[in-house]
Order: sequence, then structure tokens, then C-alpha cells
Amino acid sequence: MAVDRTPVLKRCRSLDIDPIVMGINKKSNRQQRRQRRNESEYGRQLREKQKAKFIYGVLEKQFRGYYEKAKKFEGITGDNLMSILETRLDNVVFRLGFARTRKEARQTVRHGHITVNGKRVDIPSYRVKAGDLVAVAPKAKDLLPIKEALISSEHMTVPAWLEVDIEKLQGSVLQLPTRDQIDLDIDAQLIVELYSK
Repeated sequence: MAVDRTPVLKRCRSLDIDPIVMGINKKSNRQQRRQRRNESEYGRQLREKQKAKFIYGVLEKQFRGYYEKAKKFEGITGDNLMSILETRLDNVVFRLGFARTRKEARQTVRHGHITVNGKRVDIPSYRVKAGDLVAVAPKAKDLLPIKEALISSEHMTVPAWLEVDIEKLQGSVLQLPTRDQIDLDIDAQLIVELYSK
């Protein structure tokens, strides 16, 4: 299985992403970022795609598959793509505050510490649906990484399309996210333009 081992902060700098988006509480110095000179249209489109792939931890083949699914849905393809990425189980676990980063959320899911509607799910790319109940498995409730994540995520805001119950270590998917409920600075239309060439 392919794994991206590029240092996170280095990738954040090259893609112009604030490290907080990745769950890293390190101040970024936005004023010192270099200006991109004469970046072509293709360059901007490619950077947006690389940004989305990096944030969600998805490789090219899977990302392309998500784009193909997004095209088949009704509505704007870019918004559909962002909704698909946002409803991945590893992202939902991160958004609920059960993990400090998306990578940690992916590992938590992989190790079988998360249940969906009472059934253990160990596939990070599993897509949640409206009405699903995502919870920490009973055996995992005392794990140190999950307790640390809950402490560090107290300052995080849970998106409006999710609802979390910290006492029970569970959260529910109220609805599928709309584009305005996704707080990431990604221009999905540029990704659509790149793939439609």
C-alpha cells in the first residue's frame, strides 16, 4: 500500500496550507510565504488538487474515483467532490474530535476503535450517511490517544452537519455537508476543470 511520507509542515508550506487545518497547532508565518510568480492556470488547478489530496490523505487513484462519483450526482461536481471527501469515516472521526489529526483518525479507524451504528468499521474511506451514529468502541474508550485528542480538541468547533456527545464518546451525522459548511480553503471548481481537460 502506498504511503505519503513527506513531512507535513514542508507540504503545508509548499501548498500554502495553514498547519491548523492538518490538526497541528503550530503558528504559521503567512507574511513570509513566497509569492507565486506567473503561475499558469494548469499550475493553479494542480495545486488545488494536490491540496485536497494532501488534506484528506487520499492518493491519486482513489481521488480520481471520487471525482468520477461526484460527476454522477446531481448538483455541482466540485461541491459533490468536497462532500464525498468530508464524509469519509477518518475525516468524521477527526471532525468529531476523537483524533488530533486526520492521520491519527485514519489509524484509529484502521485499528478497529470506531463503530458506525454499533458495528465496528475499520475502513477509513467508509462513507457515512445522514443519520449514522459514529462512536468510539467500548474497549477503546480508555485509550490514551483518544483521551489526549479529546483534551486537545476542546477548542475545535464541530461542523454544523455533525453533533457530538463527549460524555458518551459518540457523534451523529445530522445531514450530508453542503459546501458552505466545509471550512477548507479549496477551490473545487479548479479541480473539476483540471479533470475535465
